Amino acid sequence: MFKGFSEDTIKYLKELNENNNKQWFEANRDRYKKVLYEPFEELVLNLGPFMLSIDPLLDVNPKKTISRINRDVRFSKDKSPYRTNMWIAFKRTYQDWKAEPTYFFEICPDNYRYGMGFYNLPKEFMSKLRSMIDEGEKKFTKIHSLYMKQKIFKLEGEKYKRIINPDLSEEFNEWYQRKELYFACSRKIDERLFTPLLVDDLIEGFEKIAPIYNFLLGLRGR
Repeated sequence: MFKGFSEDTIKYLKELNENNNKQWFEANRDRYKKVLYEPFEELVLNLGPFMLSIDPLLDVNPKKTISRINRDVRFSKDKSPYRTNMWIAFKRTYQDWKAEPTYFFEICPDNYRYGMGFYNLPKEFMSKLRSMIDEGEKKFTKIHSLYMKQKIFKLEGEKYKRIINPDLSEEFNEWYQRKELYFACSRKIDERLFTPLLVDDLIEGFEKIAPIYNFLLGLRGR
């Protein structure tokens, strides 16, 4: 059973940020497993059955959902060998999963986040979405209404600076202008993170945006 993360989880991430080198990491490898990997593994195992109730095609294997601590530095100017954040991603096991909506939960040294969205937002997807908005399709307006009524997640992602359709309302432009699209809840480190109640929070939030997830899958033709 997931018991919650610990104060040492956050302490470890902050110390790793200050000592991002192989020597420090190897000296603290057992600590990494205890305060980071094992709680993430427990969290995935607790959430797995619920996530499959949203979408039976989601991969709920901890080895596939938990991010690696090692960074790929081959094409990066930042050569720090380790990540100072860690996350889980519940995704379908397609080759192009990065272009599919994905559920996520992430811990950073100063905050944690959870929600759903795209790693890479396909241009053709946004073309379909904009057409639905232009034509006032009920499928979109229903989803937009659901989004506006909930108070957990905020629609986020980079937007075009130039207004594409100046005739739209500000609310609809929140969707229309996006280069990136995801729904995120960001919290400062709090006591919920250190208790099993975190599972309840994630289930409540993920269930609330499940209709949006299914709507996005539909636009992707899945």
